[in-house]
Amino acid sequence: MARILLVEDNVDLAEAVSYNLELEGYEVRTVEDGEQAVAEACAIRPDVIILDIMLPRLNGFQVLERIRAEGIRAPVLILTARGEEADKVRGFKLDADQYVTKPVGVVELLERVRTLLRRARERGAPAEQRILSFGEVRVDIAAREVQRTGQTVSLTPRAFDLLIALARQEGHVVRRHDLLRDVWGHRAAVTTRTVDSHVSELRQKLETDPAHPRHILTVYKIGYRFQS
Repeated sequence: MARILLVEDNVDLAEAVSYNLELEGYEVRTVEDGEQAVAEACAIRPDVIILDIMLPRLNGFQVLERIRAEGIRAPVLILTARGEEADKVRGFKLDADQYVTKPVGVVELLERVRTLLRRARERGAPAEQRILSFGEVRVDIAAREVQRTGQTVSLTPRAFDLLIALARQEGHVVRRHDLLRDVWGHRAAVTTRTVDSHVSELRQKLETDPAHPRHILTVYKIGYRFQS
């Protein structure tokens, strides 16, 4: 179970965010000021930190600077009402991973957390687990680079995420709705036809014969199955 540290002094907002994260199966610790944030981050070593900027005692920038100095490399998502360009630049210079201005929708926030967790797992995986090979294709997962017959292939970000989601379930049927959840975060504007169009992109760019795919297979009326 992924552990998330939520640093937010607005009690109502903290409760709402924590509630939705816990519904997704995450363990959530909530603190209300900067000093507590540093102490808690050092104590529990969270998998993701959601960090407000305007906090009592230490502001979010000071918290970020201190936890990085303590060697805590967990992805940090800054969630704040401050949207000035200078604040964003400062956050990224202090090694924040994402900077999001309030208000933000629940679905978007959950998807961002999933993305940060996935990328953290990919960075920490052994080298042999960061490479996916099938047919004429070689994928460097951590670098998000794809080659076919030694030539670089350009995939859209969603198509790349879809490929990895399918590959992780190799040999198993993955339903379209599960792919919508894992890759798109179940956004209301996304339909199952979107999955199909991105599968088509993958086949056109990665399969030797897109009309008769060998690796990204359709399971009629259900979804898709990846076969290396």
